[in-house]
Amino acid sequence: MKRTIVALVLGLSLTLTGMTADAADQTQVKMTTSEGVIEITLDAGRAPETVANFLQYVRDGFYDGTVFHRVIPNFMIQGGGFSENMRKKPTRAPIANEADNGLRNLTGTLAMARTGDPHSATAQFFINTHDNSFLDFRSKSGNGWGYAVFGSVSKGMDVVRKIEAVMTGNRGGMQNVPLQPVIIERVQMIE
Repeated sequence: MKRTIVALVLGLSLTLTGMTADAADQTQVKMTTSEGVIEITLDAGRAPETVANFLQYVRDGFYDGTVFHRVIPNFMIQGGGFSENMRKKPTRAPIANEADNGLRNLTGTLAMARTGDPHSATAQFFINTHDNSFLDFRSKSGNGWGYAVFGSVSKGMDVVRKIEAVMTGNRGGMQNVPLQPVIIERVQMIE
């Protein structure tokens, strides 16, 4: 009975964020930050290459000691590419954009950051702090590609909100950088 209720609640919460509830295709990661812990459910069924890419960076310890380097209230928090001293970390080759997977950039979802090239995502990611439908896939051309969602926050949205509320300014030639670094201390898979 308890398992049925838990499965129904999990399925409902994942459906509300646009995620499917097929447990075989989902992996959870724990992101320990200087502001608290965020747990994220990844959807390998809908974004297999993106999830595999992210998990390889997790296994390599790449994210440990990086920062959330771009924080914009009512939009998103972005991290996974810069050290505390704002030095960009070297990455592996870019991956194909999987934004056409049906997942949407809703509040609490995790998506890949990229440049103007739709297929340029490497390690950087962002957590949507607002429903950002303008970032969703529309077509396989130009700006229509959108940003690939590949997971959602399952625990710790209060920590995301805490990060979203930090004071920001200009630093290292970038805007919207937290004045007090928000460090991603460790990212690990949850067994």
